[in-house]
Amino acid sequence: MASESLRDDKPRYVNRMFARIAARYDLMNTLMTFGQDQRWRRQMLEVSNLPPRGRLLDVGAGTGEIARQAAQLYPGVEVIGADFTLEMMAAAQAKRFRRPIPFVQGDTLALPFVDNSFDAAVSGFLLRNVADRKAALREQARVTKPGGRVVCLETAPPQNVLMEPLFRLYFFGLIPGIGGLVSGDAEAYAYLPNSTVDFPAPGAFKHEMELAGLRNVSYRTLMFGAVAIHWGEK
Repeated sequence: MASESLRDDKPRYVNRMFARIAARYDLMNTLMTFGQDQRWRRQMLEVSNLPPRGRLLDVGAGTGEIARQAAQLYPGVEVIGADFTLEMMAAAQAKRFRRPIPFVQGDTLALPFVDNSFDAAVSGFLLRNVADRKAALREQARVTKPGGRVVCLETAPPQNVLMEPLFRLYFFGLIPGIGGLVSGDAEAYAYLPNSTVDFPAPGAFKHEMELAGLRNVSYRTLMFGAVAIHWGEK
């Protein structure tokens, strides 16, 4: 059922899935990453190369954790979040932020901003969920200023032969079980492992970013290669 839904209408399926799990999304992220998700977001923001009075767009902002950290780390930077799931943005807006952060509803493939609006566009665990990754990257590049960066934080398919069996046990065994208990939605957390396996390896995704028009693309892997941060310049 889930695979048919994804094949037929991935955007609608993903939107409904995130709407269902919005209330427990942050808790599950912390559990799934053993509390490392905040550190990964901070490292992603550090390579965004933001100027002191710059503008940052958090694409697929979800519950606003990247935006929140950015506002804390860079007090002079204007931070804006965009997401197409209203329930996720409602969860973000219910939080207390150090300063006001606007959240705008918008499709990743058609962002509601003019060209060259931001010094950096960042996304966390977003691109696995879009129907067209290259189009999403081009759209993030479109709203980024020349010389600015597009930065992506994503889980990666296991590359280490020795670690792969453990990762598969974790992704396909433990995560759906924990997700079902915590969120009441095991199907949503069965989707995550499959989206990870279907996502390109870091080297292949680097090439996709280059094909989308970004230059000086680089990446670093974390958590034994299970997570990667990619960045490229417009």
